[in-house]
Amino acid sequence: MDLAKLRVRNQTKSTVLADRADIADTSAKRRTGLLKHSDLNPGEGLWIAPCEAVHTMGMKFVIDVLFLDRKRKVLKVKPSMKKGRIAACLRAHSVLELPSGMAASTQTVVGDQLEFEKYATDEHG
Repeated sequence: MDLAKLRVRNQTKSTVLADRADIADTSAKRRTGLLKHSDLNPGEGLWIAPCEAVHTMGMKFVIDVLFLDRKRKVLKVKPSMKKGRIAACLRAHSVLELPSGMAASTQTVVGDQLEFEKYATDEHG
């Protein structure tokens, strides 16, 4: 079975935010989000679309949250979001959840343009 993954680049800064992010593009995947994960390693992430608000109730780790418009431009950055919190951006079309510290280490800020490249992986390989 092929599973789609994303490579996410910050075009503005020429940095890589994730090279194997998961995609939550169904109602079930959006509801579950990262709740089943015990951590998030560098290179990993979760793109939730459509989405304008996220929560970290029941999360086991801290994450960076980027709110994006339809063209994948960064509207809001919520760095190191702790468990038990809610964040929203009503203008957002989607959200990119990343390991804590990734926004800072890639110098990603509001106004940066992100580029997504979707690719297929074989879960048995």
